[in-house]
Amino acid sequence: MDLRKKAMSIVHFVVYTFLTSFIFSTARGDVVQLVSSNMQNILLTNEVVFVNFYADWCRFSQILTPIFLEASNKVSEEFPQSGKVVFGKVDADRESAIAAENHISKYPTLKLYRNGQVMKKEYRGQRTADALANYIKEQLKDPIQQHTTLQSLDEMDDKQRHIIGYFGHQENEAYKTYLKVATTLRNECNFHAAIGPVSEPERLGGDNIVYRAPNTKRQDVKYLGVLNNYDELLQWATNKCMPLVREITFENAEELTEEGLPFLILFHHPDDTAIVEKFNNAVNQELLGERTSVNFLTADGLKFSHPLHHLGKSASDLPVLAIDSFRHMYIFPRNTNDMSEPGVLKQFVQDLHSGKLHREFHHGPDPTTTPPSQVSDEESEGKTDHIPHDTNDNNNEEVKSPTSPPESTFKKLAPSENRYTILHKDEL
Repeated sequence: MDLRKKAMSIVHFVVYTFLTSFIFSTARGDVVQLVSSNMQNILLTNEVVFVNFYADWCRFSQILTPIFLEASNKVSEEFPQSGKVVFGKVDADRESAIAAENHISKYPTLKLYRNGQVMKKEYRGQRTADALANYIKEQLKDPIQQHTTLQSLDEMDDKQRHIIGYFGHQENEAYKTYLKVATTLRNECNFHAAIGPVSEPERLGGDNIVYRAPNTKRQDVKYLGVLNNYDELLQWATNKCMPLVREITFENAEELTEEGLPFLILFHHPDDTAIVEKFNNAVNQELLGERTSVNFLTADGLKFSHPLHHLGKSASDLPVLAIDSFRHMYIFPRNTNDMSEPGVLKQFVQDLHSGKLHREFHHGPDPTTTPPSQVSDEESEGKTDHIPHDTNDNNNEEVKSPTSPPESTFKKLAPSENRYTILHKDEL
């Protein structure tokens, strides 16, 4: 009996020492080594986990290592409490399963996890200790803007997406669920709340949540699901905050390019909201089935003048609709206003997948029936790559000619080899 007690005492001591060491190291801001046996637990027991996916042989990873540790120390000084934030690191060579699950294609990659869920947007800012620390501190701020008058809700920027919650008080489960969703989607939407007596005119039927789309003049869309159902509310908010058609900017161009999907992109004058609405409607009506094979984007034609110039166009030609396949760019062959005609926009995208855009650029219109010898196995089975290859010779090598369509300009905005060790260059 004494031996059993002694053995149990030793086990308790070891466990206590391990837990104390872990908590103390985390509190000091040390970067936690994440492996398959501990990663899920750490992700689920901390509000925010900032993870550095690295490789020992990568010189960019070597440069970042002490910077990442310094940033961790800076954050821990301000947020020492357990369960708030952890800086972690994954040796992607040793933990290949974790790397594959997180789609790691370059080193170092910095990803943010919130409440156990990975955020779509990875960190791409400056790689200084202050920049990293400030990024995490910003992520820990309350994502919900509180309003003391309903009038202030009418004064919000009408060019952005807003979700507004009206609650009796902050202690109920509905508000806590709303806060969790706002925390997850804080980078995708602006979240607001009116609480207590000020919200009463909007709570005649009880607490409620609405979505206000850009340029809609308070034509709010009400959430009709269960207020304290996190998964249901998250799905609804995600659909509202992350639309099928997105705007490309210089800030998100690298991220969009790295997704590896060709662009169907409308260049427009920033004041021309009508053509943007027409494009949104056409894409939603015609191309929902293509969302996994094409990115649908709008671009400020004044800011993105270089791609327009590359296409032989200028601001005076706006709007311009084009496809960037990441090898070449193709202009919509009809008037931009024709995109609303049923089937027209869908055909343009299908012609990209089949290689028709490239063939017709070089050789003129295809015959009515494509000879069987010109149809590849993938085309006959209806399969296409995410980034279609322009097949203008048997070796799939580029043959430059005076009639070649303009080369892609957006591919040049992919992750820089001066910042990353890129594992699969042909995938970008």
